[in-house]
Amino acid sequence: MKKQFFQFLPLFLLTYFYGLSQGTVTSFTIEAPQLQTSKKIWLYLPQDYEASKKKYPVIYMHDAQNLFDDKTAYAGEWHIDETLDSLKAEVIIVGIEHGNEKRLDELTPFPNEKYGGGKADTYLDFIVNTLKPYIDTKYRTKTGKMNTAIAGSSLGGLVSYYAVLKYPNVFGKAAIFSPSFWFTNDIYTLTENTKKLKTKLYFLCGDSESETMVEEMNKMVNLVNDKRCSCMQLTKKVIVAGGKHNEKLWSNAFGKAYLWLF
Repeated sequence: MKKQFFQFLPLFLLTYFYGLSQGTVTSFTIEAPQLQTSKKIWLYLPQDYEASKKKYPVIYMHDAQNLFDDKTAYAGEWHIDETLDSLKAEVIIVGIEHGNEKRLDELTPFPNEKYGGGKADTYLDFIVNTLKPYIDTKYRTKTGKMNTAIAGSSLGGLVSYYAVLKYPNVFGKAAIFSPSFWFTNDIYTLTENTKKLKTKLYFLCGDSESETMVEEMNKMVNLVNDKRCSCMQLTKKVIVAGGKHNEKLWSNAFGKAYLWLF
């Protein structure tokens, strides 16, 4: 009995200290004319949102099914709400559910010879020109680029990085976890041809994800760093020893990425 008490003590303390002032997670559906469908959106509002009149920065995240609820997650959730509650973070999260069988199309900027895809422009058009205006109108947000971030993992990491290249005046920060740069060499070419890159970027992967993950991410980080002085401190690279390509890696990393970005 004593052993069981101490096992649950951390959870009890977290509930005790934060249970009375937790952020809220809700969802809604919005039409996505660019995608000729509707999208379910998951929304996290910080602990003090209802009791204040403040405005908050926003992070747009992909694969919302995996962010907040283990029941909807593919292989475990990210625990975004618990993490942000524990940090007393003052940020709004907008999670966009992926399109199931259309996920690969939505999250890839260029087609792959074997897998197809390459329709991220349409997906990002929805985020920038339909979803963001709705969020900025309905909620108290800080709308400028340095208060607007985008984040995701795997293909979501790929499309998050592409988003900052395509919309540098919209997204000023990005968390890029285990990015699938293997999908297309065009993403490296696009980076090389980008003249200015002032976005704050947090790159992360594990060294046990694949044989090429670390090499591919390092290649991109080097290309990015060649375009700007290290004195600007706009790039953070993290390689997790033993880290594998899964929600556990990304969940554990999210809090640190948020703190560095904001």
